[in-house]
Amino acid sequence: MTESHVLLTGLGFGESPRWHEDRLWLANWGTGDVLAVDTAGRSEVMLHVATTIPYSIDWLPDGRLLIVSGQEGLLLRQEPDGSLATHAELGGLFNEIVVDDRGNAYVNGGNVLLVTPAGVAREVAADLAFGNGMAITPDGSTLIVAESHGHRLTAFDIAADGGLSGRRVWADLGEAAPDGICLDAEGAAWYADVPHKRCVRVREGGEVLQTVDFEHGCFACMLGGADRTTLFSLTAEWRGMESIGDPGTTGRVLTTEVPVAGTGRP
Repeated sequence: MTESHVLLTGLGFGESPRWHEDRLWLANWGTGDVLAVDTAGRSEVMLHVATTIPYSIDWLPDGRLLIVSGQEGLLLRQEPDGSLATHAELGGLFNEIVVDDRGNAYVNGGNVLLVTPAGVAREVAADLAFGNGMAITPDGSTLIVAESHGHRLTAFDIAADGGLSGRRVWADLGEAAPDGICLDAEGAAWYADVPHKRCVRVREGGEVLQTVDFEHGCFACMLGGADRTTLFSLTAEWRGMESIGDPGTTGRVLTTEVPVAGTGRP
């Protein structure tokens, strides 16, 4: 059995984990805080976002932080002085974000929007079955999207202008409900699964390579650490959609050592 260790406790719903500047950053849903935690479990509030749920984070290539302010339908940008500016108006409720090496941001919900570095937004995919976590392959050629209600990971080819085409099922996950995802150096994906309380590594096509089980639902995962072989899993007790505005404090960050390092974006 794979052994996991508790790194941080007392969260609401931890979401949108990112390994950045030698710390794990995450959105602590229910508080509006974006936290950074080091490998010793010391956490710091990096900024507060005046929103509720959902919100998510990633960085532009120049180091500025982007934040999806979900309920407000805004993509915010943190300026060097710490202030928040509107990077783009999204026009609806959006959930997750991933930014490519060119500064194109993909945000999703029931569809996928592309937001250019200049802040121009356009729809590049539609009809997602509850779009959730996203990742971009190391060569920048493919976007992989978790469709939680579709029980699958879906892939798109990324064009030179950032557009998406070639939609296909990357992995059929059976009864699983994939939430946050990340990629590793062997081309496999890890996905978090809230109802099944686990994090699962699969290869393209759906073959299960490894499973890590938890006490509570797993909302998101990220490979990080010094050599990026630490799987950070964000878990919390899930009491149904009626609890989304009152998450409590059961949220935790757990760490598991895995054999293959993380890669790609985020």
